[in-house]
Amino acid sequence: MDKSLAPSKRKVTYDGDLAHLKEAGGLDFGKDFGFGTPKVFERFRREASVLNQSYHHNVTLRRFGHLKPQLALVFGDLVADPEKLLMVTVAAALQEIGYEFQVFSLEDGPVRDVWKSLGASVTIIQNCDKADFFVDWLNFNGIIINSLEATDISTCFLQEPFKSLPLIWTIHDAALAIRLKQYNSHGQIELANHWKKTLNRATAVVFSNYVQPMIFSAFDSGNFVVIPGSPAEAWETNTMMASYKDNMQDNLGLEPKDILIAIVGSRFLYKGLWLEHALILESILPLLADFPSDRDSTSHLKIIILSGSLGNYSVAVEAIAHNLRYPSGIVEYKTVDQDADTVLSIADLVIYGSFLEEESFPEILVKAMCYGRPIIAPELAVIKKYIDDGVNGYLFPKDNVKILSKIVRHVAPKGKVSPLAHNIAARGKTTGRDLMASETVEGYASLLQVVLKLPSEVAPPKDVSELSLKNKQEWQWDLFETIARPIYQKRILRSDLFLDKVEERWNHTQKESSSPIKAVDDTFSYSIWEEEKYIEVAATRKRREEQELKDRSDQPHGTWEEVYKSAKKADRLKNDLHERDERELERTGQPLSIYEPYLGEGVWPFLHVSSIYRGIGLSTKGRRPGAGDIDAPSRLPLLNNPYYRDALGDFGAYFAIANRIDRLHKNAWIGFQCWRATARKASLSGVAERALLNAIQTRKHGDTFYFWVRMDQDPRNPLRLDFWSFCDSINAGNCKYAFSVALKRMYGLKHDLDALPPMPVDGDTWSVMKSWALPTKSFLEFVMFSRMFVDAMDEQMYDEHHRTGRCYLSLSKDKHCYSRVLELLVNVWAYHSARRMVYLDPETGVMQEQHRLQYRRGKMWVKWFSYDTLKSMDEDYAEEYDSDKPARRWLWPLTGEVLWQGVYERERNQRQRQKEKRRQLSKEKLGRMKKRQHQKVIGKYVKPPPEETETSNSTMVVKKSI
Repeated sequence: MDKSLAPSKRKVTYDGDLAHLKEAGGLDFGKDFGFGTPKVFERFRREASVLNQSYHHNVTLRRFGHLKPQLALVFGDLVADPEKLLMVTVAAALQEIGYEFQVFSLEDGPVRDVWKSLGASVTIIQNCDKADFFVDWLNFNGIIINSLEATDISTCFLQEPFKSLPLIWTIHDAALAIRLKQYNSHGQIELANHWKKTLNRATAVVFSNYVQPMIFSAFDSGNFVVIPGSPAEAWETNTMMASYKDNMQDNLGLEPKDILIAIVGSRFLYKGLWLEHALILESILPLLADFPSDRDSTSHLKIIILSGSLGNYSVAVEAIAHNLRYPSGIVEYKTVDQDADTVLSIADLVIYGSFLEEESFPEILVKAMCYGRPIIAPELAVIKKYIDDGVNGYLFPKDNVKILSKIVRHVAPKGKVSPLAHNIAARGKTTGRDLMASETVEGYASLLQVVLKLPSEVAPPKDVSELSLKNKQEWQWDLFETIARPIYQKRILRSDLFLDKVEERWNHTQKESSSPIKAVDDTFSYSIWEEEKYIEVAATRKRREEQELKDRSDQPHGTWEEVYKSAKKADRLKNDLHERDERELERTGQPLSIYEPYLGEGVWPFLHVSSIYRGIGLSTKGRRPGAGDIDAPSRLPLLNNPYYRDALGDFGAYFAIANRIDRLHKNAWIGFQCWRATARKASLSGVAERALLNAIQTRKHGDTFYFWVRMDQDPRNPLRLDFWSFCDSINAGNCKYAFSVALKRMYGLKHDLDALPPMPVDGDTWSVMKSWALPTKSFLEFVMFSRMFVDAMDEQMYDEHHRTGRCYLSLSKDKHCYSRVLELLVNVWAYHSARRMVYLDPETGVMQEQHRLQYRRGKMWVKWFSYDTLKSMDEDYAEEYDSDKPARRWLWPLTGEVLWQGVYERERNQRQRQKEKRRQLSKEKLGRMKKRQHQKVIGKYVKPPPEETETSNSTMVVKKSI
């Protein structure tokens, strides 16, 4: 958090929670200190300043505003406490100026009824690690996490695709900061880093006073914001007043008629504090004359100074009182942390004794007002804003303390608080009950205004000045009146209990990870046997495939470079081979395979696990382990570039699958389903899947484009706009312009020609959310068209978008610039390439043809979308790239295969030359062998005859040989 510090003669120490900062070097506060505009406001205001600017070529960004901004409010529980009261008040105000919100909580509670009374839906959820956690956070424009107890949900926002969502985290106490210091000192670095990573993920971390961000300053990444104001003091006093009885006076040694004056001050403690206390005590000294000095009197004066723990500061207070000649025992020192509520609940008069200018109204003074005590304070800017002298409190000039004596005598004449002072205190209690509620509401509204990046179809909220006074200036106490409040426990104590549980869970996890391996049971032994069998079968299969490949002498479908790459890839993946599971075997025998593109672990709960579906990860990181998902970047290296991975979205998966598709996809039909359709419960049911498979197998509709998410039921289209109007509404009013320019570049049309294909309004609907199926051959044709279209879009938008993050299809910086136009592209291609378009009801499986072919005649651009035209253009692109090797940046060659007739001829000639070269080498080898000089024979070995024997047999043999 920004802060400007000026040289000072006064050294500041720290009260309560700030004490540990002093040990760490602290912050040197002086007489003058202030807080600059938080960096988060400055950063987002700079980005927001481009919204009304015109783009190049007179392209203007437009907002349509068909929808209201959506917020998700996340809580750890729904127990009644001041933090819930604050958020209910803020939510009621935001609702009035145009926001809609949903409530999520880890635990249920009585505040559920309060949220329902505001018309909000309430969902009890579990943390992100649970299998039944299904929330598409992309449905919301912003997330507000209200407490540390909701940290289990915060892990969702550390995963893709939810990492870029605007996230506001509200911190209500300093318990975590104190623990973080302990973690560092005790060597629990991993736990400290976990919390630091969580806080840094937030777009803005909100505090309710200016003390807390200073405590957390070591973890400030430029996202700290202070929105002053909280009903906590009023809530605490309402709860504690019922429990405090008259025995509180006995505990402080007071008689019923004694007068107690409490002197309070700033949370920031500085070296000159004793001087201010001395001035206040000197001003009160004349009041002693109204009290008899004998101990037998029934009325006495008692003064208690409430301040932070300063070690031996009580000795300094006694010395000041002694020097001012106060009788012994009248002036006493007590600490704020332990005795504030006890003293303030029975004090007759409260004097604010600090002259330090602060940014927000002192919380200790709010508590005194809520206890119904008359207050006297110096004329500081923040105090004068809420206190009218003589109306709801008393003020005195900070440079003329003598006036304080007159005010004290006026408030408590003759040792008794006057009825006028009681009336003023009653009005002060009413003021304190709702003090700074308007600042809190305005603060959250202003923060959301600069943090949220609202798309063009979402209307901006109204200005906070249009709020009604009730929602702006008062906490929503009436909504909590009927709720039975449990025994109140201070916020910091509850946070400590929660952090204890987190530490216990963390330590348990660390012990499990570091514990030695125990004896395995039968189940574990069986799993090892299964794994060994798995590896052995995979190795056998691999050896068989390698032997078959070795027997092949010619590879007509591919270059030697491709063979080399494939071999290298197989070598890299040899440790990742696995036996084909049942789902993969079933998938091979089916006519249809549906792919589900995704990015990040946050999407896993929405992906299907069945033979008809298969995931395709757009990034190597975040893929499901053991699910057999496709690694898109390994099939299309372009997706290793984060820019194009985000800009293309699901089209990156289309291009990856189409790239040498015969090596991956063996089915006659192919389909895609967006995981967000599953989140909206718009994915195919079992009945619909069977209906689709039956239609494919029976060739019910022929070459058909099936889709199951309708444009007229899309939440982004509440007005049921036509195709081009809807496309404009979600693309800042420039969809038609982007299409026109891209098609002109793609086809080389003249600039004065209207290049926008007609999409008629005939009562039928179109496909959205990239959930459809069609024949594999038609899919390849669509990809061929899409590659050229995307290349044309990239040519016109890349430079500006890559450099600044801006494009004329969005009102703010948007890394998914192309995705909303590409989402609807398949409709244009299917309609104008004369494909039948059939809507499949995802629940019932009922099919209904849209935009019937007989009614399209004369409206389709068949010439421009025919296969022959697209194939000719594709070959022209390939020939240009293959022959000319242009040096310019060109996206098209990176999105798939580069093939034309010249490539086939060159590869055939290359194979022929290699064959001729091998034949020539063989011929030369034989020639060398023939011409090689042979060594002459030196001699010849002759086997000697066998030795003669005297046996008859041997004699006969010899004779025969003669």
